Amino acid sequence: TTGIEGALTAPLQHTTPEPITLHKALARLADEGVTHAAMEASSHGLAQRRLDGVRLAAAGFTNLSQDHLDYHADFEDYFAAKAGLFDRVLPEDGTAVVNIDDPWGPRMAEVVEARNQDLLTVGRGDMAALRIHAQRFDQTGQEVRFEWGGRIMQARLGLIGGFQAENALLAAGLCIATGADPEETFDALHTLETVRGRMQFAARRDNGATVFVDYAHTPAALVTALRAVRPHVLGRLIVVLGAGGDRDRGKRPLMGRAAADYADVAFVTDDNPRSEDPDLIRAEVMSGARKGAAEVYEVGDRAEAILRAVDSLGPGDTLLIAGKGHETGQIVGDAILPFDDVEQSSVAVAALDGKPS
Repeated sequence: TTGIEGALTAPLQHTTPEPITLHKALARLADEGVTHAAMEASSHGLAQRRLDGVRLAAAGFTNLSQDHLDYHADFEDYFAAKAGLFDRVLPEDGTAVVNIDDPWGPRMAEVVEARNQDLLTVGRGDMAALRIHAQRFDQTGQEVRFEWGGRIMQARLGLIGGFQAENALLAAGLCIATGADPEETFDALHTLETVRGRMQFAARRDNGATVFVDYAHTPAALVTALRAVRPHVLGRLIVVLGAGGDRDRGKRPLMGRAAADYADVAFVTDDNPRSEDPDLIRAEVMSGARKGAAEVYEVGDRAEAILRAVDSLGPGDTLLIAGKGHETGQIVGDAILPFDDVEQSSVAVAALDGKPS
């Protein structure tokens, strides 16, 4: 979790905090004069009913992918946990904003309609009320054409990744659902900045090659990230990735295969090994990576992997460092060692290009 960011900042241990911590944080925000707050509702938090005492005005559904299946029994259990946001937490007079393009989106919309909540759909298809028509990508962001209320509009997003348009418009839908003027909401889209650790610009080499850091730590998220950044890339797409220890083992070869299928070069390294043997974790990731078309290298030390990946960047190339995003530590055994992917990227570029870091 990135904690609280906005009018004030504060660290938090969970994406959706325990009820007492959550209510203390919300009370503090209210005392500071904050009138609007947005938060992420994790499937863990929903399953453990951490949000049940919070009155929401609106709630959004982005997607359902292979994540946390070490906690949830299966996808049905995972869906039921997320559906709790709408069939239990969001009041009947609340508004739900649903990404109708996700395979689970139509079913979530049915959950919403069963409670007679207001529904605002976002997506690219005819069924979307807030509909994306087209995107044009460049090195620093994208132009998005979309439709609202029968009108075609256009907005500049200084964000990397095709999925950012869906996220931005879903966020716009939540703003509209809570009373914001649609025109003012859409006019503000160009001011959006990248969330820390989510497709975050990290460094640029003297030859123009760029480095981004993203939290993608599931097969679906990695595929989404790589496919999203590809249109911004003139040369090769290079990725650094790993897989966490003490987590769903089934996703490890899938992570490797995703990297090898959607990147040109992949460096498999350590993520947060926790109590597991990092060599064995990498071996499972490599088993999938070797089945794809990309050049694949195994480099256990994450700092060395980043350095080697940055060193391989030529003009027009882009490097995506995936898995840890905003995290500032690497969990090895019982220890949390200082480690920041963005910082390591800057250090690597400085060392290779002769700049002070």
